[in-house]
Amino acid sequence: VQLQASGGGLVQAGGSLRLSCAASGGTFSSYALGWFRQAPGKEREFVAAISWSGVTTDYGDSVKGRFTISRDNAKNTVYLQMNSLKPEGTAVYYCAARRLGLLTHQATSYDYWGQGTQVTVSS
Repeated sequence: VQLQASGGGLVQAGGSLRLSCAASGGTFSSYALGWFRQAPGKEREFVAAISWSGVTTDYGDSVKGRFTISRDNAKNTVYLQMNSLKPEGTAVYYCAARRLGLLTHQATSYDYWGQGTQVTVSS
């Protein structure tokens, strides 16, 4: 599976962005999907995950209530709607796919990764 993230950019604090991640190859509709982010000098952080059906979602504590993950299996695409962005949200955002199992916050449990898209939130 190849993943291509897009939609990053520069936004002011309080603003919104919508990230997309398009997949090719594999059986997209069978994978759990996740978003992670990594700021310079920091570890990769779990942001959100969604089950293969889209019914179950999970969020990191720092984004709950502000970010929404969704997927369109017909378009082989997963989205991350980010509202009320904060400067500490500045990072490279990565999408990831997991073949089997329950949703997880563990980056090592994901099998495929996109190249990342930069999000910069100015104060």
